[in-house]
Amino acid sequence: MRQAGTYSGILSGGISGKTGPHLLPLARIKKIMKKSGEDVKMISGESPIVFSKACELFIKELTQRSWMVTMQGKRRTLNKEDVASAVMVTDLFDFLVNLVSESGHSGEAPPPLELDTFTSS
Repeated sequence: MRQAGTYSGILSGGISGKTGPHLLPLARIKKIMKKSGEDVKMISGESPIVFSKACELFIKELTQRSWMVTMQGKRRTLNKEDVASAVMVTDLFDFLVNLVSESGHSGEAPPPLELDTFTSS
């Protein structure tokens, strides 16, 4: 049986529960969830909270990997090419490859990314 983890506090009003501040608007998340398919009709109040936290973690992870590309280029401003390069070299983000390749990412291979320097927090 799975034990309660870091995010178990979310549902009980902890870390960013219903009364706490959310970085992403829950109403917007719920609207996106409802548009995901005709079969999705009812969504519990806790579900958007979990999705909100998942989105925050996703954005943080992609930003950190994109920032590594920026730093390797000896720049101080993260741009869309850095995000595209991070997506291209990270297997976890394969579902975004078509999105970044369509948005103007050059057809050339991205520079090698030194993943051993990445630390997840």
